[in-house]
Amino acid sequence: MKIPGVVRLRRMAKRLRGRLAPGGLILMYHRITEVESDPWSICVSPRHFAQQMEVLHKFGEVVSLQQLNQTLQQGKTPHWQIAVTFDDGYTDNLYNAKPVLERYDIPATMFLTSGYMEQKRDLWWDELNRLLLEPGSLPEVLCLEINGTTHRWELGTAANYSEEEYQRDRCWRALGEDNPTPRHTLYRTLYWLLSPLLPEARQKVMDQLLAWGDCVATLRSNHRILNLEEVSTLGNELISIGAHSVTHPFLSFLPHTRQRQEIQDSKTHLEEIIGQKVVSFAYPHGNYSEETAGLVREAGFMSACTTYPRTVWKQCDRFKLPRVVVEDWDSEEFAKQLSEWREN
Repeated sequence: MKIPGVVRLRRMAKRLRGRLAPGGLILMYHRITEVESDPWSICVSPRHFAQQMEVLHKFGEVVSLQQLNQTLQQGKTPHWQIAVTFDDGYTDNLYNAKPVLERYDIPATMFLTSGYMEQKRDLWWDELNRLLLEPGSLPEVLCLEINGTTHRWELGTAANYSEEEYQRDRCWRALGEDNPTPRHTLYRTLYWLLSPLLPEARQKVMDQLLAWGDCVATLRSNHRILNLEEVSTLGNELISIGAHSVTHPFLSFLPHTRQRQEIQDSKTHLEEIIGQKVVSFAYPHGNYSEETAGLVREAGFMSACTTYPRTVWKQCDRFKLPRVVVEDWDSEEFAKQLSEWREN
């Protein structure tokens, strides 16, 4: 593993300690793997993840999310405390992330989406990626009715997408970058149209999309969510299991009763699987309202995480904990980002 020299890391650590003393930090990961197309920047390579954990092991005060939460309950600021979390529950959390966490003795909380554990097809956003952003041929025109509105798109020459074009565009990111082809425009548009739908309505649209593209629903091994047996082996003294809803919706867009069901059922199901209390929740997409936060509290959780990027202070609401997203950085860039996060 290529790691900067000890002297260099110590110099970075000294700089960090001089700047970072005031607050705590919750890191948010999703996947520890390498895929060719990662439009939302949710993947960190196993090599870079190991480097990042070595930095934390040597120079950070890494605690469990529950420990950080206890500090807040005591009315204190979690000075220097850093907690590690993962969202969604892809299998690489177990096979790629867990061994590294154990190697460096770093606690983590893994938030699992309970309703997808036995699903026999890719998650809908992975299906959308496979259909539109991978090479192949599609019809030139797409017409869909979504939430009572009829939409029409034309792909034009982008209906045929070559391997060469795919390689050219595969590093495209959906946030903050222009769309290189009409396929990318359609991908981004459909993602935001489908995200707030009820799960059953969204699945109906996805079935129509796959039929339009003459594409069969499948479960790819490198995009699979942990199954029941794997979840039962995931937790240990270092790894805590948290809830991430049943179907990963935008919770604040759902009716009150449906929000409660998504929150409570995910907790109940996970507790049945692991035989332990599940006390932490993470809002899917970081989306919540005051009503949502109240339902999480009522369900018996002790804390809930958002995706709002800032440090953790003693004034932080335990049901609106901020987190910062970790990207595919080497050790030096990771240390630099830690410094910048703690300064904000």
